[in-house]
Amino acid sequence: MRNVSMARMTTWGTGGPADRVYVPADVEDLADFLAGLGPGDPILWVGLGSNLLVRDGGVGGVVVLTARGLGRIEEPGGPVIRAGAGVPCAKLARRLGAKGYAGGEFLAGIPGTVGGALAMNAGAHGAQTWDLVQRVETIDRRGRRCWRARREFEIGYRSVGGRVGEWFTGADLRFVPEDPAAVRARTRRLIRARAASQPVGQRSCGSVFRNPPGDHAGRLVDACGLKGARIGGAVVSEKHGNFIVNEGAASSSDIEALIARVRSRVFDETGVDLEPEVRVVGRRLPPRDGCPKPGGRS
Repeated sequence: MRNVSMARMTTWGTGGPADRVYVPADVEDLADFLAGLGPGDPILWVGLGSNLLVRDGGVGGVVVLTARGLGRIEEPGGPVIRAGAGVPCAKLARRLGAKGYAGGEFLAGIPGTVGGALAMNAGAHGAQTWDLVQRVETIDRRGRRCWRARREFEIGYRSVGGRVGEWFTGADLRFVPEDPAAVRARTRRLIRARAASQPVGQRSCGSVFRNPPGDHAGRLVDACGLKGARIGGAVVSEKHGNFIVNEGAASSSDIEALIARVRSRVFDETGVDLEPEVRVVGRRLPPRDGCPKPGGRS
């Protein structure tokens, strides 16, 4: 598919067109596709489109959508789940409740896919994705697949490094057997807590900023009086300061400008430089006042 609006593929509901979009049927199909790509073709991997801001000018290269073809959940044996990169974290959490596997209840509150959770070590409620990882499957741009152990990666708070030029296609995740009813009860409590404290049901990317050491980004935003701050259709949530919501008419440039305003204000007032958790990609549109005027030179 070509010239496809990224607004349809992101949880913020904004973004310009993708030059090309590819939806693999499965991981073997993906491997064949990557093997045929040119060595310089940019690739953007997208699951459910959370934690992602695509600028209004769109993105070049190819966007690979993982949520359909890489969405398998398997059970290779023992308290281990093999989850494809396109599996929604909330869906995985439901499977864990049905099986009676504890340790992954926090996944119910992660608004993306397993692939995205692996790439950024997503977490909530004191737990994080790589606490569960036994091994991961990766693929490179030549379509070569490989299983890699956890020790081959550098794991940090909301960061994963160590294997340049490879992307996650799935993982074996280990859990602790427990009474299914107890696992489901804890999961429901976490879901209720999330709904009570976050703008669930509104268009957002999830958390915008990483929590600084020893503090919370949402608390700092609130302390600086930024809840309700607005640029265009983009608004800092009144419910949680670390969320920016699209009230329906926001552009990506509105959101990006509001992120910059919040970051600047928090730094000026507290000295803390909030680091964005959201990934910003793509091309900016030229400013309107830069357009040639009628009768002028282009």
